[in-house]
Amino acid sequence: MDEHSIYMRQALELAIKGLGSTSPNPMVGAILVCDGSIIGQGYHQKFGEAHAEVGAIQTAFTHNPHTTDRLKRSTLYVTLEPCSHFGKTPPCADLIIQHQIPRVVVGCRDPFPQVNGKGIERLKNAGIDVIEGVLQDECQDLNKRFFTCVQKQRPYIILKWAQTGDGFFAPKDGSQKWITSTEAKQLVHRWRSEEDAVLVGKATALTDNPQLNVREWTGRNPKRIIIDKHLTLPKHLHLFDQSIETIVFNALKTTIDGNTKYIQLEDFDYLLPQHIAYQLYLMDIQSVIIEGGAQTLDLFIQADLWDEARIFTGPQTWGEGIKAPILPHHTTETIQVEADKLNFVYHH
Repeated sequence: MDEHSIYMRQALELAIKGLGSTSPNPMVGAILVCDGSIIGQGYHQKFGEAHAEVGAIQTAFTHNPHTTDRLKRSTLYVTLEPCSHFGKTPPCADLIIQHQIPRVVVGCRDPFPQVNGKGIERLKNAGIDVIEGVLQDECQDLNKRFFTCVQKQRPYIILKWAQTGDGFFAPKDGSQKWITSTEAKQLVHRWRSEEDAVLVGKATALTDNPQLNVREWTGRNPKRIIIDKHLTLPKHLHLFDQSIETIVFNALKTTIDGNTKYIQLEDFDYLLPQHIAYQLYLMDIQSVIIEGGAQTLDLFIQADLWDEARIFTGPQTWGEGIKAPILPHHTTETIQVEADKLNFVYHH
């Protein structure tokens, strides 16, 4: 692996620490290198706070009083193109120019229209040597949520379900029956902490009475989203306990009741997944996990509106029940989680 790739890999490892905290901003990592040694590093830790480049420069000054001179012969590695516009923070491109850093190595360009090449152009116009495309695929994949939101005007959509070894999703009688291990449950709660929202249909809300929080993991709770066309779900359900921001898509009203937001969708039965996805985009929700039920999952599958699926298959067999959704063939990878098999399916 060449020198640029080695340092960019370290910047990627820093960036991923922001997963679940930076949305709707991207995750970004930055490494400052001078004379073959790392003198500063940083990552975007939380939405509205300092960007990765700022963190890298600040840590460099913290650890060495002679940083001003060292920056003038340093290389900055950053996973995403430095911003060139005023948002919640000043432009990082201007900060780099101010400190006279002579070389910047960029993983990939920022697709956000107010940046998209403008940051790189500003650096080059200031005489800075810019190298692009180092570990570009990995840098783009890191921010697949951000890229999807900017380029497709919808959140990154993850489908998640559990099925038996013979392909059943739930019992026919509407009862609740657990399929997977406690380790799988903990993993699901970790996933929730990494995404902006989790969505279920009316039947799942009624049958399972889920909390849709991260009680089995340490992290922030996602927003909860329910589809309830006629608003018939009883208010004693956990989803209406006001503990987490909850969005209810329906056909009757738009109103706010404490931490519960009701959003009316016109033509509720026409292009429902597309309308929901666009509404979430307008609310700066960058990613959503759809956890059921089978009908809701099928709704998004039939609309070809998903990016990734995470499917647990337990060892037990039922012989009958509600069949699990079926995905078209796509790229997959499989791991073992205790007694359960976990398939990751990626939509191209």
